[in-house]
Amino acid sequence: MINNVLPLVLQALGNPELSISSVSTLKKICRECKYDLPPYAANIVAVSQVRTSQCMWLMQALGFLLSALQVEEILKNLHSLITPYIQQLEKLADETVSACLVHIFAHEPAHFPPIKALFLLVTSVTLTLFQQGPRDHPDIVDSFMQLLAQALKRKPDLFLCSNLDVKAVFQCGVLSLKFPEAPTVKASCGFFTELLPRCGEIAPVGQVVHENGKVLLQAVLEGVGGQASRSLMDHFAEILFALNKHCFSYLSVWIKEAMQQDGFPSARVSPEQKETFSQQILRERVNKRRVKEMVKEFTLLCRGLHGTEYTADY
Repeated sequence: MINNVLPLVLQALGNPELSISSVSTLKKICRECKYDLPPYAANIVAVSQVRTSQCMWLMQALGFLLSALQVEEILKNLHSLITPYIQQLEKLADETVSACLVHIFAHEPAHFPPIKALFLLVTSVTLTLFQQGPRDHPDIVDSFMQLLAQALKRKPDLFLCSNLDVKAVFQCGVLSLKFPEAPTVKASCGFFTELLPRCGEIAPVGQVVHENGKVLLQAVLEGVGGQASRSLMDHFAEILFALNKHCFSYLSVWIKEAMQQDGFPSARVSPEQKETFSQQILRERVNKRRVKEMVKEFTLLCRGLHGTEYTADY
């Protein structure tokens, strides 16, 4: 049946009078039959380059389609999809005073719809990558975390999109904190330090953080406890500071529950040392530098390095 229907739908994409119905139908096909579509993926992607007023729906349809492909195929098709947008943005950048694309979609409302569509597509495809296993693609994860951080910094309205799975994005960020590659962890920390201050103004972000923030804290404390490089402690401290500043009532409960676990975040620290650290963190909501010092001292205790020669240059 797809053999008969799909060509008609793709042909109709180029007809302005049929754009709404054709894109809507394609979206439904890609959502309901995505596992039957890999043989047609290249053709669908090629035809979908057509200009249409229903750009947002079209990107959603392609997100469903790409999610059923293997990682290599996702990346190949994503490249062909994104290239025209990149070329368009480069052209726009040449025509404006500022060369920052971020500034283009933050200050030029006319360019926001295609950027929004592209953002949702990249997010959808990257979330699929996480479902298949992101460990072989730390560079993609790094770039994705940087994209999310810039979106929150320059155009936080993107996180109000009903089509954006904020919880899935949050969970991907937590997973990225546990990567062995320092640049990826650093980018993930940057994402959370931009996300947490938005808890009060962006309802979907606030809800996700309040419901899943304990998992984030757990990952941060694991890193401080010895799972992450000591060079990253300042970045983990940034997250703790943001949690304390923007989610204090929750953090006070989460950190108490986390520290009650035996041997967490390290078997080398006593209950008294964990309690002292917790109280120090909760009391400091102004001086970020002091929080960084607390984290550095606590991570040395967790690693059994406090007072040793290894701390000389730390």
